[in-house]
Amino acid sequence: MLLSIALLAGSFTLSLVLTFFSRKYALQTGFVSKPAKDRFSEKIVALGGGIAIFTTLATLILSAIAIVKFLAAPGHLDWLGESTTIHIEGFLSKIDKLMIILALVSALFLLGLWDDKKHLGPFFKLIVQFIIAICAAYFADIRVEFFIESKIITSLLSAFWIVFIINSFNFLDNMDGLSAGIAVITSSIFFSIAALNGQIFISGIAIVFIGTLLGFLVYNFPPAKIYMGDAGSLVIGFFIAILSLRTTYYNQSQSGRWYSVLVPLIVLAVPLYDFISVTLLRITQGKSPFVGDTQHFSHRIRKHGFSDTQTALILYLATLCTGLGASFLSQVNLAGAILIFIQTLMILSIIAVFEMTSTNEKNNK
Repeated sequence: MLLSIALLAGSFTLSLVLTFFSRKYALQTGFVSKPAKDRFSEKIVALGGGIAIFTTLATLILSAIAIVKFLAAPGHLDWLGESTTIHIEGFLSKIDKLMIILALVSALFLLGLWDDKKHLGPFFKLIVQFIIAICAAYFADIRVEFFIESKIITSLLSAFWIVFIINSFNFLDNMDGLSAGIAVITSSIFFSIAALNGQIFISGIAIVFIGTLLGFLVYNFPPAKIYMGDAGSLVIGFFIAILSLRTTYYNQSQSGRWYSVLVPLIVLAVPLYDFISVTLLRITQGKSPFVGDTQHFSHRIRKHGFSDTQTALILYLATLCTGLGASFLSQVNLAGAILIFIQTLMILSIIAVFEMTSTNEKNNK
């Protein structure tokens, strides 16, 4: 518990400081987001939040590796006790894969930063994302293994999921505080599940990630003083995908509760709904699904007269409701699981009603 608090406080403080300086640097160099037809913002806002997010995560991961390697040196572990020694040895066994993850997230960060400055084509970004996702699934074991033994098949399926989540949070970054805030809620749910299952490594990554996002949110919550850009949203989506794939949901001792593997779908129901609904809407309008616009569900809800803050809070609460239901999925019987699925559909239906009402009102004018 004390370690979790220390990690949360440390990542929050570092992220807060780096976000402050990133914003200052962005304004001085003209690295800003300007009003445009495909953007909801009507003001000039500093970019560079992604730099603070990535730098915080990379700094803390590298620091953790250095500290653990120091503690693992002969004679340094004696006073820590056997239980701590086991965790340190477990962390040491994962360092190689952690370095692969860090290298891949660095590539995603550079891709996003390049796009923030040069506006790359969507298909080039998608190809790079798939390459990174396949490498993460195959070489760093960021993949689902349930029911399927083939490493190639599970790696390909997991790669599609990783790219899906990356783009869902990229799409979600369409209003102040939305992507980062929902990422805090979903990663908190994954953290609680991992911690309850004794997954020290995954829960440690999650708590550092949460603290990083909270530090950024101080400047990104409406009215935003800085945006994360693709450099931030791609990194956030990647870490959410890691947490969703590596958190343990299914316990073989709980026979019959196979549906617990569907926890990520319910936790991430709100961002997935936005991604799917906006993509289908653009396709039916004859537009590219990867060209930005102001048709996201957050924009449609805001047309009812809600402020940016109220809209963000509405979607935070919707995400929290689906996430809390998902956290109990592995503990209930089939009837309880069905009720959780129904509850999730009802929450999404409420959002859909807001959207349809907004569309109908617009068509009647």
